[in-house]
Amino acid sequence: MTSRTDLFHLRAEALADEDLLRTTADDLDTYDDTYDGEQFDREERAALRRVAGLSTELEDITEVEYRQLRLERVVLAAVWTDGTAEDADNSLRELAALAETAGSTVLAGVVQRRSKPDTSTYLGSGKAEELRDIVISEGADTVICDTELTPSQRRALEDVVKVKVIDRTALILDIFAQHAKSKEGKAQVELAQLQYLLPRLRGWGESMSRQAGGQAAGGQGMGSRGPGETKIELDRRRINQRMAKLRREIKEMKTGRDTKRASRKAHAVPSVAIAGYTNAGKSSLLNRLTGAGVLVENQLFATLDPTVRRAETPDGQLYTLADTVGFVRQLPTQLIEAFRSTLEEVADADLVLHVVDGSHPDPEGQISAVRAVLADVDAADVKEVIVVNKADAADREVLDRLLRHEKHCIVVSARTGRGIAELRDLIADELPRPTIDVDVLLPYERGDLVSRLHDEGEVLGSEHTSDGTRVQARVHPDLAAELTAYPA
Repeated sequence: MTSRTDLFHLRAEALADEDLLRTTADDLDTYDDTYDGEQFDREERAALRRVAGLSTELEDITEVEYRQLRLERVVLAAVWTDGTAEDADNSLRELAALAETAGSTVLAGVVQRRSKPDTSTYLGSGKAEELRDIVISEGADTVICDTELTPSQRRALEDVVKVKVIDRTALILDIFAQHAKSKEGKAQVELAQLQYLLPRLRGWGESMSRQAGGQAAGGQGMGSRGPGETKIELDRRRINQRMAKLRREIKEMKTGRDTKRASRKAHAVPSVAIAGYTNAGKSSLLNRLTGAGVLVENQLFATLDPTVRRAETPDGQLYTLADTVGFVRQLPTQLIEAFRSTLEEVADADLVLHVVDGSHPDPEGQISAVRAVLADVDAADVKEVIVVNKADAADREVLDRLLRHEKHCIVVSARTGRGIAELRDLIADELPRPTIDVDVLLPYERGDLVSRLHDEGEVLGSEHTSDGTRVQARVHPDLAAELTAYPA
């Protein structure tokens, strides 16, 4: 006799076939006579759907080697509320990549079709029990959910599946904690982690002494009063104190960053920021354009600490190029707030190179997610160029579609060098140019001004006279003001 669990697995595997995602004519005769257009049949709505191709379980390895290499074993769970089945699968595959980056082995992934997540157990009580069966059969020790869970949802789901449950936000925070290297990056990540942890503190038993006495203490009177602060309240106070200290430290670090940025602006050095989805190839592009030699890895959030390098256009104009932290769908709000000072590099830039992974299944979704974050940090009005990277691995139809839909768009490959020369020319065309024409006679002792004219402006002509150097140039307003004392 076939068990309920076996039937569930058979049904879940059948639903992984994309040909069965929509109701067919035969289904109408079997299930519902009131079918009125494109809709999901009842049985599909009620079933968890296993997503194929997510397992990263080690194979062909001895037991001793396996024990040495064994990583945290996870099962992924998601609630599909809107969009297509392909969108739901892409989101779960991205969660699998995040889980692997954090250092785990993905065993399986399940998607539950619901109009909205269950307020109690996220998946619903029945489906949570079925998830428990999968966890037992796969031998998993962790469940990762694809959206942020409320504290009560996490506790209720843990009570059912009997293993650790974390959500997408906690997973991303864990990756950031592993990859942060600079003092500022570590402080920003710790602040975000504490903001996430604060509403999720728990305490049990005698560690939670009560603030009560007299009749309020159950009539026990003297000797029954607690120390005045529960353990969980003590934890909350310490966390709030630590968060306040971290905010002060980040603010002090921001002052140094602002000083460097103000110095570049004072010398009229244009700035270009590289922004985009995580693992889109931003650091590779920075290395191609400047030879920066920064870390490049095929994993999510390899870059957390911003890198600023000096670069030069083909016609000799200097500018700065800043590599920034990557974005992702549903980027935790705690991280956006904590990394605000870093993301200001983008908001204050003269040009944003928005790097997109052309080989990704949903590049348009990446573009939308990044633009949403840029709007949060007041960078939506900065001039933007879409740089479609990884052209060597992308589908030609996808590249053509992006070129048609995006107004300012260029296709490159940071790995092979394709399109890099054209990108350099495009940056040169888009950078702000000097706008004020000047004709000045500079004494020979003011060679510093002659040098600044060559570095910051466009020298149209010059000649050496007995009184000094006469220069015709086009400059920025700040330098033009300094040159008013030396008319030709």
